[in-house]
Amino acid sequence: MPALHSSRRSFLALGLGAAALGLSACAGEGSGGSAPAAKAAGTLNIDWATYNPLSVVIKEKGWLEEALKPSGVGVNWVQSAGSNKANEALRAGAVDVGSTAGSAALLARANGSPIKAISLYSQPEWAALVVGKDSKISSVADLKGRQIAATKGTDPYFFLLQALEANGLKQSDVTVQNLQHADGRTALENGSVEAWSGLDPIMAAAEQNGAKLLYRNIDFNTYGFLNATESFLKDRPEQAQAVVDTYEKARGWAAANLEETTSILAKAASISDAVAGKVIKERTRLAINPVPGETQLAVLKKVGPIFVASGDVSGQDKIDAALASLLEPSFASKAAK
Repeated sequence: MPALHSSRRSFLALGLGAAALGLSACAGEGSGGSAPAAKAAGTLNIDWATYNPLSVVIKEKGWLEEALKPSGVGVNWVQSAGSNKANEALRAGAVDVGSTAGSAALLARANGSPIKAISLYSQPEWAALVVGKDSKISSVADLKGRQIAATKGTDPYFFLLQALEANGLKQSDVTVQNLQHADGRTALENGSVEAWSGLDPIMAAAEQNGAKLLYRNIDFNTYGFLNATESFLKDRPEQAQAVVDTYEKARGWAAANLEETTSILAKAASISDAVAGKVIKERTRLAINPVPGETQLAVLKKVGPIFVASGDVSGQDKIDAALASLLEPSFASKAAK
């Protein structure tokens, strides 16, 4: 595998009224979020994140409020700082629905979090290994003995573990600094670390400032998963269906309104339209089947043993149980018809 895997395929596909976006935040999987309001009866608590631009579009347009208004249900939007933070909010019951990378959803389920993946919001190439503009590091092998920033519990962290393994290194060969994504970029730029497992759109913004992508591999990026707590699905299935239906509405709208979608993301993430456009148009597959199924399981089956080897999950039996119980395709199947 080359040191710089340039799978610079543009995944843009406008024909499907099912085009979705799933990215990361400049505030993205790496910024602080607003504190959740107290849960109230008749309120749906749901996350938004700039690594999931469909959520930003839905929030901006007010479509979920519109869909739930006839039933008298309000909507409380909570910003997720990253897959790890979305998982924390789901586990704590602070949100009913949260967006993560598929790898993070598997990790949470394997470690006992009662969540189900009810839809897919993207297949992004949102993670890569990044070095500074003046770095002499030219291959993954050169990372041995180096300090690398990564956010544990997120796709970039699992990307790092896979990249090391694919290039003959172990996790113990490097020192991982556990920093939220935006802080990882800062650490790279101020020299506190020598590499960063980055996430878009923060990564794209860093590139604009001269950072270099050391290693790319889209196959090491897992899908964007929309997850819900089991209690929510059991007690309020109509609201869950409304969420997934609204995501499909946003998917079709985004396909037909790429420039406005880019502007909405840029505003929410405090980045330029050029950076947001690079993420959406070059590094996100928009036309996907939203129904979670065998394609996603095939990807996660490759990631699972890495979790066990790294100590993030105590045994393969827990991975197997999570793989068998994580997906709940019925809502997306109905919405996609």
